[in-house]
Amino acid sequence: MEIPLFPLHAVLCPGIVLPLHVFEDRYRALTRHCLATGTPFGIVLIRDGRGAASGPTPVLAGVGALVEIREAGRYADGRYDLLAAATGRFAIDAVDAGRAPYLVADVTPLEDDIGDEARAERLAATAVRRFVRYLELMRTREGETGDALDVRVEIDAPGTDEPEPAVMDLGPERAEVATGPSSDEPGPDDGPVLAIPDDPTVLSYLLSGIVQTELPRRQRLLEAATTVERLEQLLVLLDREVFLLTHRLRCFTPDRHAAAGARRS
Repeated sequence: MEIPLFPLHAVLCPGIVLPLHVFEDRYRALTRHCLATGTPFGIVLIRDGRGAASGPTPVLAGVGALVEIREAGRYADGRYDLLAAATGRFAIDAVDAGRAPYLVADVTPLEDDIGDEARAERLAATAVRRFVRYLELMRTREGETGDALDVRVEIDAPGTDEPEPAVMDLGPERAEVATGPSSDEPGPDDGPVLAIPDDPTVLSYLLSGIVQTELPRRQRLLEAATTVERLEQLLVLLDREVFLLTHRLRCFTPDRHAAAGARRS
C-alpha cells in the first residue's frame, strides 16, 4: 500500500482526531491529492530531525497512524484547516523522498490482535477505573490553575453509520466518564462526558491518545503488538500518573505536542 506521509512531532492513535493547519507547499499538495482521490495519508512521529522542506529526510518511527480527512476548509491563499481522524495503524516498509513534493511510503496496514481475550477484558475494566481516578486528579484544587485538556475523538453519530469528530474537554475543572449507555442528554451546566467503549482494543487506543505522557511512551503504546500488551503498558502509565498527581509532584499542564490544538505543517 502506498500513502503520502505527514511527519510530525506527535503520535496519533486510532480514534483520535487531530486539527491540522496546512501552509507549507508540499503539504498543500498532499492535501489536494488526498481530497481529490479520497485516499488516506499517514501521520508518523519524527524521532530525529525537524522535517523542514529544505533539510535532510528526518528519522521516522517505524509505525504510524493511517489518517482520513473528515473536514477541510481552504483559505483564499491556498492554506487549509483540516480535521484528520486516525483510523488504523501501518508499518513503514520503505520511504521515497523524490517521488512527490512530500514523502511517499510503501506501508503494510497492521491488524489488531487482542491477545488473550479474557485477560484483555479484565485489564480493560481495571484501566477504566484507573482512568476515572486520573481524570478526577486532573481537576484543579483550590489555589491551583490548569488548562483544559481539549481532546478530539471520533464517535458514532446517532442514526448513521458514519463516525463524526467530537471535542472532549476533559478537565481540569470538570470531567465525567460514562461507562455504560445512557439516554440522558447533558444539561447546560453538566460537564463533558466521555463514553467509554466496551471493546478493549478501542478502549486501549482511546486511552493511549488521551492520557498525557511523553512521545516515546505514546509511540510504544501505538506499536504494542496486542491489546493486552497495550493495556498492560497503560496500567503502568496510569499508576504513575495517579501517584504523581495525588502528591502534586509535577505540573499537569497538557503536552501541546500530544493534546489538541492546531498542528502547523
